[in-house]
Amino acid sequence: MQEGTSGGGSSHPGETRGSRARGGSRMDTRRGLPDIESHRDLHIWIIENLQMVPVPEPAYGNFFEKHCYVVLHVPQSLKATPGVPKDLHYWVGKMAAPGAQGAPGSFLQHLKEALGGATVQHREVQGHESACFRSYFRSGIIYRKGGLASALKHVETNVYNIQRLLRIRGGKHVSATEVELSWHSFNNSDVFLLDLGRMMIQWNGPKASAARKARGLFLTHSLRDRERGGRAQVSVVDDEAEATDLMEIMEAVLGRRVGSLHAAMPSKRMNQLQKANVHLYQVCQKSKDLVVQELSTCPLTQDLLQEENCYILDQGGFKIYVWQGRRASLQERGAAFRRALNFIQAKGYPSYTSVEVMDDGAESAGFKQLFRSWSGQQRKNKNLSGMGKLFQVKLDVGKLHSQPELAAQLRMVDDASGSVQIWCIQDSHRQPVDPKRHGQLCADSCYLVLYTYRRMGFVQHVLYLWQGLQATAHEISALRGNAEELDLWYRGALVQEHVTMGSEPPHFLAIFQGQLVIFQGHPRHSRKGQPAPAVSLFHIQGTDSYNTRTMEVPARASALNSSDVFLLVTANLCYLWFGKGCSGDQREMARTVVTIICREDMEIVLEGQEPPNFWEALGGRAPYRSNKRPPEDVCDFQPRLFECSCQAGPLVLTEVVFFSQEDLDKYDVMLLDAWQENTQSYEEVVAGDPGAVSTISEITAEIVNFRLSRWPGNDRAGPLALRALKSSEDISESELELGPRAGTGSRSTVSSASSSSYQSSPQSLGSGGLPREQLRHQAAEDLPEGVDPAHKEAYLSDSDFQDIFGKSKEEFYSMAKWRQQQEKQQLGFF
Repeated sequence: MQEGTSGGGSSHPGETRGSRARGGSRMDTRRGLPDIESHRDLHIWIIENLQMVPVPEPAYGNFFEKHCYVVLHVPQSLKATPGVPKDLHYWVGKMAAPGAQGAPGSFLQHLKEALGGATVQHREVQGHESACFRSYFRSGIIYRKGGLASALKHVETNVYNIQRLLRIRGGKHVSATEVELSWHSFNNSDVFLLDLGRMMIQWNGPKASAARKARGLFLTHSLRDRERGGRAQVSVVDDEAEATDLMEIMEAVLGRRVGSLHAAMPSKRMNQLQKANVHLYQVCQKSKDLVVQELSTCPLTQDLLQEENCYILDQGGFKIYVWQGRRASLQERGAAFRRALNFIQAKGYPSYTSVEVMDDGAESAGFKQLFRSWSGQQRKNKNLSGMGKLFQVKLDVGKLHSQPELAAQLRMVDDASGSVQIWCIQDSHRQPVDPKRHGQLCADSCYLVLYTYRRMGFVQHVLYLWQGLQATAHEISALRGNAEELDLWYRGALVQEHVTMGSEPPHFLAIFQGQLVIFQGHPRHSRKGQPAPAVSLFHIQGTDSYNTRTMEVPARASALNSSDVFLLVTANLCYLWFGKGCSGDQREMARTVVTIICREDMEIVLEGQEPPNFWEALGGRAPYRSNKRPPEDVCDFQPRLFECSCQAGPLVLTEVVFFSQEDLDKYDVMLLDAWQENTQSYEEVVAGDPGAVSTISEITAEIVNFRLSRWPGNDRAGPLALRALKSSEDISESELELGPRAGTGSRSTVSSASSSSYQSSPQSLGSGGLPREQLRHQAAEDLPEGVDPAHKEAYLSDSDFQDIFGKSKEEFYSMAKWRQQQEKQQLGFF
């Protein structure tokens, strides 16, 4: 296979996550520091003669192995958010002088003090960089031999007198290492780039994965554009027998290859179970001695960290965290890196062990997750967000379109004015729910809620899988199976979101306009057929139609709360009880909910003025929460994206930091962790959700059984889309089985980008096809008989398809599904 790409610009606009615009750093001449308010979010310095020298932006991603570097990252999107930490990295080349290797603390501490604000400091070692560091360089990292003389440029552009060989390997973010210019450097699993100046030949090992080949080509194009101005020819050897001309060039440079290719040396991988071996140590100075005292192992609690001390958290030798209390001395703060390196040496850990130093209040997500729970102390002074914010102020839905970041934060796809269909799962089948009872759910059942709306003129669907806390494991399994069937019916167009009772997201609540009522098993449409109890108590929470839910609670006095509104239903009378701490908005919303539940006469009761019959119905007086409810402990964690892989062992999740939609490609299985929205403990969630434990096993089994596949028509096999993933990094092309595609849709947790990206058209019409004017910009009812509205483009002739889309059908259907949809929208075939 050959790809002639001489001349022209690159199809890959960004080389680093911080290089959205061009231009050098503006420098503070007194300190040599950048103006971080400028347009860039990434700044890099090389250490020369123990001085920080700025690296030109076109050279970002190139690292000389005899040097050390300082990398500062300030996300542009977070600059306006007070208290968001910056990331400072000290990168150590494997051939760097010992003095430079051991001096990260002085450079980073100086830079941290000059920048001000919260920072997280990292120590990175060549070949063992953290996921956070690698995420800055989308096209990859290049390790260059030797050092950089002060008189030379970091990267010289338009220089063609070059002969070098790069080995490309890695997962989501690859790295290229300069190796000996010889056939001895080659192996059968990696990708190699022979750079000859005006020609760049990418040689793919016979067992190299499709993902590694594609990511290697991305790096090759990046090198061509940055260092050759796009004027080098890029060619690819994927099969030596079919690329004889390119093999002749390679043999002219490398000589004739003798013998067969050897297997690649396996990458050293840490035992994943070792990461769970967590120990917390307190570090203190006694006279001239440094004392390190072990405090605790898992499970760790946040109260172990005292603000006047410093601590070392050892994650099984995989990473060393240093936490510095806000009242710790400056001397202790300055010694953090040195102490971490001494700890690594004393433990006998490898010299490349990762180190992360953070201040009190600037903890990273990776550090927080090692504790049983985490509550930000500074949260009391922050404005509430998410659901907590919704209970404090009314939601202005008009802002959702003008402020997409607010819509994303609240997970509001629109103003909830679309159409709704609801099914209750009964005897493993879905039964339609009468629209008059759409807002009435049962705690011992499961429901499918299909919400349909229009966006930019196109129909969109969200399928909520609502799970009652008293539902059985069998009902939960049936819920998922029925969701898959609906997804097949809608040709994979459903965005699925799992919702647990009591943890409904804002958009779900908004669908019911404040009329959501959750019974304990006795609404009329319930299959249980239980008679309604003589006395029922309902807890009404919310301030408007976009955040209100009503849940039946045990009918006893201890369930009351002075901050809220409750409805007590008896055989002859309903009591609407207003707590002393409830607001006028809460009372107003409660009056609208009452009509759904109460058919009898209603009496309003104020706290402290209850009649005797009220307490008699509740079984007598009892203590209840009467103090004003404190602000909710709102989760301030950021969502996290993980790449899933399983290589002859347990499921491994590798984090993708500072992610975007571009990180979802056709070779990946990804998991998006949006953190837990409810306030229940782990034990409460598991106790109320029989399927919670089995869900993890099911996800793991699905990933283990993943195969990249395509569905050629409406023939779809199997209830699940995921079929056997070995590893997104190490699956070879020979292992990619193409066959009938199982029905899939987008998931709120696990999604298979590959299965959707290999989605092909319905039965192809070959070179014949239908006239383009009968398909393009045509509504579904105006299409010729038998045409699938979801795949109008498939009915074009091959020549018309090439003319309109600029590519063949095979190329089009190998793209990610969201890219297919985007092109179809632009060209009038959606």
